[in-house]
Amino acid sequence: MNTRSAALVADTGRRNEAAILNAAIHAFGTKGFNGASMRDVARGAGTSLSNLYNYFPSKSKLLAAAMRHANDELLLRVHTGVEQAGDDAPSRLREAVRAYVGFVVDHQVAMLVSTNEVRYLDPDDRTSLVVDRDATEATFERIITQGATEGSFRTPYTDDAARAILSAVGAIAGWYRADGPLSRGQLAEQYARFALALLEGPLPQ
Repeated sequence: MNTRSAALVADTGRRNEAAILNAAIHAFGTKGFNGASMRDVARGAGTSLSNLYNYFPSKSKLLAAAMRHANDELLLRVHTGVEQAGDDAPSRLREAVRAYVGFVVDHQVAMLVSTNEVRYLDPDDRTSLVVDRDATEATFERIITQGATEGSFRTPYTDDAARAILSAVGAIAGWYRADGPLSRGQLAEQYARFALALLEGPLPQ
């Protein structure tokens, strides 16, 4: 599996913080939370261990911050996609899925970390992460409710549809390869069609 992906954090307004967060995502993604050390992160960020601790008091807090940035970027992309779509539910759903797939492809390592390492968060941070993830899922739920109300989505399983779609899209991070047979755009379109088919909605021509 190819787990190279773009840097998630561009700038936070604090010197070294973006480099630390990106190094943490890489370290946690390649070595796992238990296998990666704070020294690994400091080395990857090109800073000292003592400076790293000035930003984050523990490895768990560093993981939580990295996951918050991932969730914020994902939610922003999904909201932007929905806002740029048409008013009808199928168009909105299609663009939301395409945005989610784009995030998974662009930030594959961050997606893997968010999926696999959440159990290592402190209880309060885990609760906060769930709230953030619920906000993304709620966006899909609203679109599905709109489509069911309008009659464009005919599935009888609207309560579980959003979770099924997000689980399928999130799983892409586990097998995607940049040198695979599908381009980023083709993959996004394919999963948008999968989602519309699951909802028993109209497929794009």
